[in-house]
Amino acid sequence: MSLTEEKIIQLEYKLLEAIQSSDIDFLETYLHDDLLFIVPDGQTITKKIDLEFHKSKQMIIEKITPTFENISIIKDTAIVTVVYRTKGTIAENHIDGEFKYIRFWKQFIDEIKIIGGSCHQIK
Repeated sequence: MSLTEEKIIQLEYKLLEAIQSSDIDFLETYLHDDLLFIVPDGQTITKKIDLEFHKSKQMIIEKITPTFENISIIKDTAIVTVVYRTKGTIAENHIDGEFKYIRFWKQFIDEIKIIGGSCHQIK
């Protein structure tokens, strides 16, 4: 599996589907074990925390629409910036707005995984 812009866009759309459906198998496969992600309130979450949110149904995304801003490929790493129009509930808190993400995908020998990222509400 090579690291190309087209492949990253495919994975980003599959990630959106996985987030909406709480597809634990996809998330388990594509989130790196050492993932670090900063959420809008400033907390840093890990793969384990992210998976627990999905398993416990604390994250319910009703609608999520992406607008990709940039995808940069630097050797074995892709950096994606995207704005999501998102509606749903996270830990019993209603969300409805635009969130800007930066996400880092890394090519390993035979797989691509998310190694980190951050999210900030912009509207």
